[in-house]
Amino acid sequence: MGTYSVSSLNKVVRGPKRANYDVQTINTILDDAFLCNVGYIWDSKAIVIPTAYGRKENKLYIHGSLKNRMMLSLLEAGEASVSVTHLDGLVLARSAFHHSANYRSVNVFGKVRKLEDPDEKMAALACILNHMVDGHWDHVRQPNEKEFNATLVLEISMDHASAKVRAEGVNDEPEDHNSSIWAGVVPIRQVAFDAISDELLQPDVNIPDTVNRFVEQNK
Repeated sequence: MGTYSVSSLNKVVRGPKRANYDVQTINTILDDAFLCNVGYIWDSKAIVIPTAYGRKENKLYIHGSLKNRMMLSLLEAGEASVSVTHLDGLVLARSAFHHSANYRSVNVFGKVRKLEDPDEKMAALACILNHMVDGHWDHVRQPNEKEFNATLVLEISMDHASAKVRAEGVNDEPEDHNSSIWAGVVPIRQVAFDAISDELLQPDVNIPDTVNRFVEQNK
């Protein structure tokens, strides 16, 4: 699938040996998450907000209310910066200086476009929901006219992107190796537990296969 060209915008400066500009690697990291952090300027102040997203090819989709200040600020700016991070482990070194973490992260930079076409907008909403649980759009009541019209959906083009990954052990100073201080890695991962059905469900409503499959894949 190729690589993203390196520019002053997406170049990894700190720890360049951990940088990765491969499109497939970046897409995989994005697809393994559901929440991203979006940076924007509002009232001359820098703000970062977590929000849900979906990805289709080289586009990201986010949504919010018509008066959402993040969404309106992004539209005004015409561009966005989005980041996603997975914490994979705590790296506990002998020295305080060398404590670290294992992680997979992505930064995306691109242009912002408001989706006006109803079919395109609905498809983007489905993309966001299916990004949470694959195929779940087919098991929900889809937005009615009032809900649909009250929702603002933005497309962010993945014009520039980079990944940064740390997946290794402790990097202590050689002179600390003979100390009596413990060092190692505590692996961390996000897991799913069995779904808990809503108490107000009708008696004949079962948990959808999409939900059970998601739980099984993420136990």
